[in-house]
Amino acid sequence: MTPAEMEPRIVRYGDLMPCKTAFIDAHTPGSDQKENFTIIGGGVSESPDQHVHIAIPHGFNIGAAGQPPKCRNSLHSHRTAEVFFVLSGRWRFFWGRYGTAGEVVLEEGDIINIPTGIFRGFENIGTDYGMIMAILGGDDAGGGVIWAPQVIEDAQAHGLVLGENGQLYDSKKGVHPPDGVKPMPVLSEEDLNGYPEMTPMQVVGMGVRRYHDMMALGQHDPCKVIGETGIIRDKPGFEVDFITRGSATDAMHQHDRPSVLMPMRGHWRVTWEEGATTLAPGDTMSVPENLPHSAVPSMTGEASLYHIVGTDDPAGPTWLG
Repeated sequence: MTPAEMEPRIVRYGDLMPCKTAFIDAHTPGSDQKENFTIIGGGVSESPDQHVHIAIPHGFNIGAAGQPPKCRNSLHSHRTAEVFFVLSGRWRFFWGRYGTAGEVVLEEGDIINIPTGIFRGFENIGTDYGMIMAILGGDDAGGGVIWAPQVIEDAQAHGLVLGENGQLYDSKKGVHPPDGVKPMPVLSEEDLNGYPEMTPMQVVGMGVRRYHDMMALGQHDPCKVIGETGIIRDKPGFEVDFITRGSATDAMHQHDRPSVLMPMRGHWRVTWEEGATTLAPGDTMSVPENLPHSAVPSMTGEASLYHIVGTDDPAGPTWLG
């Protein structure tokens, strides 16, 4: 592929197109300033205004959430994996029926694999606009978002209605569900019994890894972060590796399916037979399947990169093997 042919598979941080009406809590005070980015795959946005940067199926979705200080994402759940790493800022992740079962604070570079089947939310507790990058399991990301009942009820008080078809309607703009489309029903108490209140030890111990620990583990070889043999043991339909300056190699390699490169620190030079490009933190590159390529730091200083590739494992509930 020529550099011109590769360019549509590269999304630069400065070119990201946000959607401010992606979810049902877009008008709810405290959540009304968040921005949603859909980078690879259709994501789980409920708004027709959401821009998709790369529609090529990868077996997983890549997205991002950008929020100013004190802005939060409301309690929700997913049927497939939801993995975040902190690109910038300081973030509090919380979970449980009312968000009180536990919480953890993540700093830049930290990663969290949130178990499926629990309600979770997150809040920017830093002093500036922050960004977290997301990996969602499956090409359809599990079919969408499951909201805690109070989120749907609060949204209705501010003019937003989620249809049972998964589409969002803004009554403040005179938009209502069409005939035959009922509002999304809230979960019953019986349904809610199926959403456990996991302890901090369960969530943090099973699914959180710190940036500096991964830097140490990846000094000489790539650190397998998420995978059957990863430091986070899960089989969500993809694997995540963490690569540092010491574990990067200029030897060409390839995968039998598309892979994704997401720098965390430093600038990275990606080279293939017909061209090369340089990636910076916040950039996302989809490397075509069966394309020999290499990725190495292009400047001195700290350098780290997240690498994601799909597997044959089905996207679904968290694997507890």
